[in-house]
Amino acid sequence: MKNRKAKRILIFIFLLMSILFGVFYYIYKEVSGFDSVIYPGVFIEGIDLTAKTKNEAKNIIESKYSKVIVRKNITISWNDKKYNLSYAKLNPGYNIQETIDNAYSYGKNLSIFSKYKIIKSKSIQNYLLKFSYDKKAMDRFIDSIEKDINKEAENAKINVNKGSISIVQDKKGFKLEKDKLKKILYSKMDGKNLKDINEKAPVKTQEAKIKKKQLETVNSNISSYTTNYGSISSPQRANNIVISTKAISGTLLMPGESFSFNNTVGPRTEKRGYQGAPVIIGNKIESGLGGGICQVSGTLYNAMLKANINATERVRHTFPSTYVPIGMDATIDYGNIDYKFKNTLTYPIYIEGITNGANVTFNIYSNSSLKNKTYNISSEIYETITPKEQYIDDASIPLGKTEIVQEAHTGYKVKVYKSTVENDSVVKKELLYTDFYKPVDKIIKRGTKK
Repeated sequence: MKNRKAKRILIFIFLLMSILFGVFYYIYKEVSGFDSVIYPGVFIEGIDLTAKTKNEAKNIIESKYSKVIVRKNITISWNDKKYNLSYAKLNPGYNIQETIDNAYSYGKNLSIFSKYKIIKSKSIQNYLLKFSYDKKAMDRFIDSIEKDINKEAENAKINVNKGSISIVQDKKGFKLEKDKLKKILYSKMDGKNLKDINEKAPVKTQEAKIKKKQLETVNSNISSYTTNYGSISSPQRANNIVISTKAISGTLLMPGESFSFNNTVGPRTEKRGYQGAPVIIGNKIESGLGGGICQVSGTLYNAMLKANINATERVRHTFPSTYVPIGMDATIDYGNIDYKFKNTLTYPIYIEGITNGANVTFNIYSNSSLKNKTYNISSEIYETITPKEQYIDDASIPLGKTEIVQEAHTGYKVKVYKSTVENDSVVKKELLYTDFYKPVDKIIKRGTKK
């Protein structure tokens, strides 16, 4: 009985061992079959790579992504223009090898039973690719689009040729919304979108501030004033008059806008072409850069007064000028003294400056309805002050000799009037202002040296 029982136990153990061995062998065979390939349920970007070798997996993924994306294009459209960029120029790439290595290694370091469990389970392990590209190349592409699209709006302009007025059409401006386009393209460049990218460029339209319709109201010469410089100017002084007149000519002022002579003409420097010519400094006439351009400011001042536009800032000379009536001059000194006015009309004004070697003229253009009234400017001296003579003894000058240090200039008190003329009749005469040209005494050095 004991032998029979022992025999049965041995048979049972043998059978159990055989079963266990068979099970283990089966598991081993199942697992070892995936030693050199990717386990079941392992995906990359949703692509099943079960039982694929690394090379097979690489070929599959590359054919689906790397080889496809380099053939794609980006097209940005705006109006009738198209801007194209090939993906290939962006040097696009995926971390394919790294991702395949991770997919291949999945479960490989576990126990044989854990490996078997993975192989037989229906769970999915999906790996995602990382995409990269040259963002600087993309930015350069966007910059090139911006450079081509961006244009400042152009205001309508006035051209005057021999008194004939023409208006140049205003133009719209365009500005690429660069950051917006970047955001759009960056979001599309995720490596998963394997289609061509076609987008419309986000562009803002900018309207011109001054429209042609506004300037069409400028249709007539409403004022003109001329002074002669040819008979009183050196070549240097004439040069300065020409340069400063050109700087002013073409000025357009909309209603309410202000004009500054110094801001418009700019600094008077040799680099800008100005030369030395007589200027009034204190009570004397000396040579200075830009000498003579006070005649330009004075001529413009009178043209504006005749257009019924008064100065908001104006200073007389130390003594009267020869090229305009007394009380109707306007001195300037860059950084110190300016001539300014504001367009108080309800229409734009256009300033044309002309020099011809003898005269400087300013023509003021605006709406013809303003010519229903004209304005005459006049001045009168209501007091004259005789200068005195002052003597200064000087021991360095021989006795009986004299030297004039400062010439005398008569002083004047002046009233300036504006007469409004309508239908050939003066309907109004008003005092604009008074000027006082202080007398300048003659100063003489008297020799005392014996």
